[in-house]
Amino acid sequence: MTRVPVLFLFLLYLTAVCGTTEDGGYDDVAQEDDDLPDYTKLHWCRSPRLVNGEISCHSPHGRAYRTTQGTRCNMSCDRGYRLIGRSSIQCLANRRWSGTAVCRKMRCSVLPLIPHGSYTCTQGFVVDSRCDFTCTPGHRIEGEHTRTCQHGGTWSGAQPICSDTEPPKIRCPLSRIRVAEPGKLTARVTWDAPVATDTADKMLDVILVGQEPGSEFKEGPNIIRYKVYDQARNRAACKFIVRVEVRRCPSLSPPFHGSLTCSSDVTNHGAVCEYHCDGGYERRGVSSRVCQFDGNWSDGPAECVPMEIESDVKSASALLRQFFEKRRLLILSAPDIADPEYQLQNIMIQKADCGLQLRHVTLIELLGSPPNETGRIKDKNLTSVVVEELRLTFRISGQYFSMVLVDKLGLDRERFISPIASEELFSYIDSFLLDEEEREKLELHNDFCES
Repeated sequence: MTRVPVLFLFLLYLTAVCGTTEDGGYDDVAQEDDDLPDYTKLHWCRSPRLVNGEISCHSPHGRAYRTTQGTRCNMSCDRGYRLIGRSSIQCLANRRWSGTAVCRKMRCSVLPLIPHGSYTCTQGFVVDSRCDFTCTPGHRIEGEHTRTCQHGGTWSGAQPICSDTEPPKIRCPLSRIRVAEPGKLTARVTWDAPVATDTADKMLDVILVGQEPGSEFKEGPNIIRYKVYDQARNRAACKFIVRVEVRRCPSLSPPFHGSLTCSSDVTNHGAVCEYHCDGGYERRGVSSRVCQFDGNWSDGPAECVPMEIESDVKSASALLRQFFEKRRLLILSAPDIADPEYQLQNIMIQKADCGLQLRHVTLIELLGSPPNETGRIKDKNLTSVVVEELRLTFRISGQYFSMVLVDKLGLDRERFISPIASEELFSYIDSFLLDEEEREKLELHNDFCES
C-alpha cells in the first residue's frame, strides 16, 4: 500500500477551506515585498475569510497552493453589500496578507416625507426594499407611486408629490323673503357670511358676488353668490336668493276736479296720498289716505265739490278766508251800474268767464255809493259791512271805475283804472300769478272754453 505524503494531505486541507467564510477580517496583515518571492521555501498564510462575500484565489504553484506565498486573492461582496478595503490581496513572505476587506450592508438615504402623504417600505432603506407612497384623502399622487433602493445606494425614480384634487366645501345661508319697509320699495337684509373648509388649506378667502349684507335690496329676487378657491385653484361656489316683497294697495284714482300727490310709489305699503282740489272746488272727506300692511287704504276716498261761498258773513276777513290758497279775486268797482266803463268791462268779463274759472279767479262787484251801495258774487249779495271793509282793505274808491286783482295770499297784485281786454288780463295772470302746476293744467284744458 502506497503511503501518501503528509505534506500533500496538508495542501489538500488548505485548498478545501479557501473561499467564503463567516469572519469579516484578517489576522495576519503585512506589506507586500517588492522582491520576487522565493518559491523554494513555501510560506503559508492563514485562509482569508469574507462574510457576505466571495474570495477567488490564484497561486503560482497551482490550485493546491492557494494560501502559499505569492497567492493573490480577489475580493467581492454579495448583492446588497459594499466592499470596504482592498479588492485584491497577496500572501507575503512574512506569512501575512497584504491587506484587509469587509462587506458592509448597502443602504439608501432616508426618504423625506411628502406633504399630505406618507410611505411604507418593505425592508426599510436597504437594497431591494420597495417604498409605496399614498396620499391623504382629497389628494392624488403625481409622479412615481413606488421607489426602490437600488444596488449602489440610490433610489429609483423621483420623489412624488400629493396634489390637492378635492375642492373646498362652502354652504350658503338659506334663501329668505323680506317685506319692504313702510313707504319704501326696498328692504335692508343681513346675514352671516359662509365659512369655507378645505382638506389641504386652513385659510381660505371667500369671495362675495352680489350685494353686501346689510344693504338695501330692491323689489323682486336678488341672487347672492359666494365662491372660494384653494391654493390648488380648486373651486367651490354656492348661492341663495333674497326676495323682497312690496305690499301694495289698489291704485287710487284722483277725484274729479282734483289731483293726488303720493309719497314713494303710489300703491306700496306706507305710501301716503294727499287729495288736492282745483280752484273753485273744496275737498269733502279726508285730506290723505295711507296704504296699510293688509293691502287696504285707510278711510274712504275724498271728493272735490264746487266751492260754496258764504256771502252773509259779518266781516271782510271771514269772506277772504274762504278764498285763501283756493281762488284769486278780481274786485270790480263802479259808482253806478250805468257807468259806461263798468258796462264795457262787465261785457268783456262775461265773455271771459270760462277763462277766469280756468285761472281760479272769482269776480266780486262793488257798485253804487252809500247808502245805496251793493256788493255781490254772482247772485249772492254781500252785507254793507263787508263791502265797506273790502274797500278799506284794498283802498278802493266808489267815486270812479277801478278794478283790483288779488292773489291767493290776499295781496293786492295789480290795479286797473280803465277797462282791460280779457287777453291782456289773462296774459298778466299767466305770467305773474300761475304756478307751474297751474300752467300745465291750463294747457290741458285750454280749448275747454272754445267748445
